[in-house]
Amino acid sequence: MLDFAIFAVTFLLALVAAVLYLYPASRQAAGIPGIAPTEEKDGNLPDIVSSGSLHEFLVDLHDRYGPVASFWFGRRLVVSLGTADVLKQHFNPNKTSDPFETMLKSLLGYQSDGGSVSESHVRRELYGNAVTAALQRNFPLLLKLSEEFLDRCLSYPESQHVPLSQHMLGFASKSVTRMVLGSTFEDEQEVIRFQKIHGTVWSEIGKGFLDGSLDKNATRKKQYQDALMQLESTLKKIIKERKGRNFSQHIFIDSLIQGNLNEQQILEDSMIFSLAGCIITAKLCTWAICFLTTSEDVQKKLHKEIDEVFGKGPITSEKIEQLRYCRHVLCETVRTAKLTPVSARLQDLEGKVGPFVIPKETLVLYALGVVLQDPSTWPSPHKFDPDRFADESVMKVFSSLGFSGTWECPELRFAYMVTTVLVTVLVRRLRLLAVEGQLFEMKYELVTSSREEAWVTVSKRY
Repeated sequence: MLDFAIFAVTFLLALVAAVLYLYPASRQAAGIPGIAPTEEKDGNLPDIVSSGSLHEFLVDLHDRYGPVASFWFGRRLVVSLGTADVLKQHFNPNKTSDPFETMLKSLLGYQSDGGSVSESHVRRELYGNAVTAALQRNFPLLLKLSEEFLDRCLSYPESQHVPLSQHMLGFASKSVTRMVLGSTFEDEQEVIRFQKIHGTVWSEIGKGFLDGSLDKNATRKKQYQDALMQLESTLKKIIKERKGRNFSQHIFIDSLIQGNLNEQQILEDSMIFSLAGCIITAKLCTWAICFLTTSEDVQKKLHKEIDEVFGKGPITSEKIEQLRYCRHVLCETVRTAKLTPVSARLQDLEGKVGPFVIPKETLVLYALGVVLQDPSTWPSPHKFDPDRFADESVMKVFSSLGFSGTWECPELRFAYMVTTVLVTVLVRRLRLLAVEGQLFEMKYELVTSSREEAWVTVSKRY
């Protein structure tokens, strides 16, 4: 992936490049406390780069200036919100767009569908329903893929160090390709090919928005364009093959085809889910297992719940929903890892947060990584403590941030189920153990990853 000092800035620019620069610069919101521009042309870009990531820059910004703070991107003022309370106050009537999806579409050069708010809502609902259908109808497949990974772990000597990040990316690639794209990816080589293409596209997304480096490197630009073309070609072929036909396996694309979408919309939504669904699933699986290896008591409690729910019987889609503590573990994983540390929305209409007026067309950052570590909301915020989610008020706050409930990101919902099944299969048979002396250092990108390979070991329970 990209060096994050660059990628963090690209994230911000990518969100606004196609929209924000269409409007004349404004300093109307200059009354909001915050940092002055370091450079006239670049604003606080040097500060973001020196911080190491956009998330780390925002942590310092809110520590110095409070829950509502501002900084400059170029000559543009950006407002960042850093507590759950101010996020609740933020007024933005357009709840139909997902900021992660909007960003990826902009980076890939996809245009807005230009429909009304109600049409956008219908499309978004269809997208979410497609995820639900793919999970429900492919549960046996998901269980099979999880058991295949278990068998691999069982074959390892107990002292062997397992490269978790590598394995989880492969596992996520299999899950996404098989449940989103279908039987073409029963071939292991096709999955490997997808993973390679996915890596090329994901690593290059947005870099050219910052410094035009893709245009300066003909070889790299061609590799990126070829990879994107290959992925689009694969999707188009699958869409064409499945239109008007019935298959025994119902996949994500089938739901889009059955909806009232044109071919370009189907392509775009399939592309977004293929990219985002894979990376979010891989990182959630990785962090969940990492935290379990360092939290013996949590792992014991989770094993006890799994044993009480399933006993010696099979893992079923009906019973998997009873794993309440497992869900708390995954919610706490998302919170502790700050899985998606920054989100954003364009202020559609003038809004107000506390005493501050946010003008129309202002970019408002949701500093989710800051919010998820706020001690006023999360006591002992750096402690991995799934029990905190037994409190309904805590879960309500978490849901209001888009990590659960009504506003839950469809890609995250997919990742929750995939990770639940995988963790259930593994913890039922294995003890997940940390490698002595290893520290899991976080790298804050669009989705938080481990800076180095995350190594673990396993031992058999029976």
